[in-house]
Amino acid sequence: MSGSPQRPSERKAVLDALKTPPLGGDFVWDGKDEDERPLSREEMQAGIAQERKRRGRPVGSNKASTTIRLDRDVLEAFRAMGPGWQTRMNTALREWLRRHKA
Repeated sequence: MSGSPQRPSERKAVLDALKTPPLGGDFVWDGKDEDERPLSREEMQAGIAQERKRRGRPVGSNKASTTIRLDRDVLEAFRAMGPGWQTRMNTALREWLRRHKA
């Protein structure tokens, strides 16, 4: 076991303290900075519900998962552009197809 050794009585005191949090929670908001205000139960549940809606591929998406081998420099160039690099790569390929239609 890692960490500092505790006597059994200290361990029991810590476990008991965790079972009974202080009234009003373990964080007291000073009322000054709105960014530090703890979320209400309703706000947390709304955030969880919203996150559940956004998971996975969008409904009606016409995308297919594939494995493709690309030159390292090409892949690094697209990744260097930041988030959304796969969408940009898809757009570049679509543009190439449009220009090179047989």
